[in-house]
Amino acid sequence: MGFVELLEAASMPVIQVLLISALGAFMATQYFNNLLSSDFRKSLNKVVFFIFTPSLVFSSFAKSVSLQDMISWWFMPVNVGLTFLIGGILGWILVKLLKPNLKVEGLIVAACSSGNMGNLPIVIIPAICDEKGGPFGARDVCHSHALSYASFSMALGGIFIWTYTYQTIRSSSTRFKALEATQIIKAPNKDLEGNADTPLLRGKDDENTTIEVTPLSYIEDSENQIIVEQDRFIVLKKENHSFLARMIEVLRDLVVELMSPPAIATFFGFLFGAVAWLRNLLIGDNAPLSVIQDTLVLLGNGTIPCITLLLGGNLTQGLKSSSVKPLTLISIIITRLFVLPLIGLFIVKAAANLGVLPVDPLFQYTLVMQYAMPPAMNISTMAQLFDVGNEECSVILLWTYSAAAIALTAWSTFLLWLLSY
Repeated sequence: MGFVELLEAASMPVIQVLLISALGAFMATQYFNNLLSSDFRKSLNKVVFFIFTPSLVFSSFAKSVSLQDMISWWFMPVNVGLTFLIGGILGWILVKLLKPNLKVEGLIVAACSSGNMGNLPIVIIPAICDEKGGPFGARDVCHSHALSYASFSMALGGIFIWTYTYQTIRSSSTRFKALEATQIIKAPNKDLEGNADTPLLRGKDDENTTIEVTPLSYIEDSENQIIVEQDRFIVLKKENHSFLARMIEVLRDLVVELMSPPAIATFFGFLFGAVAWLRNLLIGDNAPLSVIQDTLVLLGNGTIPCITLLLGGNLTQGLKSSSVKPLTLISIIITRLFVLPLIGLFIVKAAANLGVLPVDPLFQYTLVMQYAMPPAMNISTMAQLFDVGNEECSVILLWTYSAAAIALTAWSTFLLWLLSY
């Protein structure tokens, strides 16, 4: 496979993302009468979260992955988990070294840990099979396997993105808004200073305290506190420091996150893909409920363009005023697109040498490419949902996806050469 062909296969999906993002940015300007306004973007993000993404995950997983495939591909869930774990550790190290603004800390960890396991692999990996002289065998067989690997990767990525990454962004948002509101409370306020009876905080500081505050007031987060924002109340609860209590709290949060629509769709996609008679209800020309699958596919097709348009819409303000420093961008790009894939290559080769991987070079190629993908675009959706770091997130994604055109090409070229021998 020549370098020019490989460059085209690897860079075209990223170029498409950049073009659609540019269209979204243009739609958010006065030239399109501010079609992608801030309020509209927030509403569209909710549609993506509750409708489009679950439809895409379920329809792809239920159609492309069977029970036999899941059993033979048992290492892929481990591999995806390692990408998030190792990437999260690297992101945490960057945060400690760079000491960025609190608003950006969660984005850095999310960008380093959460790769695009969905639309890019579905486009890039099958495209490699279309090139002549590849090491992956006959085109039709390769293409079918590639779609299955990519669909499985997308479903697995959805679990981690909407649990681990979702929790990371939410936690960062809570801490940032608490700090921001604390600064507001400390600022001089003539109305409050002139009325000594105006309560900012009211309640006792006992074991389990509920404190009523004004709508703009927050309590600063600390290691032994949980802050729950409501319309006029903040619940401040001191937690037991025991290991068991902390584990129960973590498990409770995990269960809550697993109830998100994309995670639920992943579970049912797994169920319908694994159970033959359920699969036959939806999949196939003679399936009695095939119209449901067709409808979900139609809805799922709206996920990628909507997310990408939203990314471009958020970019309009990100280019004008962003607190992301060039050193931070360079560090994220190097960590996400070069350091993490290098670590992943050693992990996959070690697993192959131990004989725990299927005898399929395309499977190994997919595993390594999972480490090399740019950050998940759903990070932008989460930043919009929690209203934290929207501009910074847009800039991070813009530069990482731009750099991914080179990085993905380089890794694809190296892996194709490596797997050919």
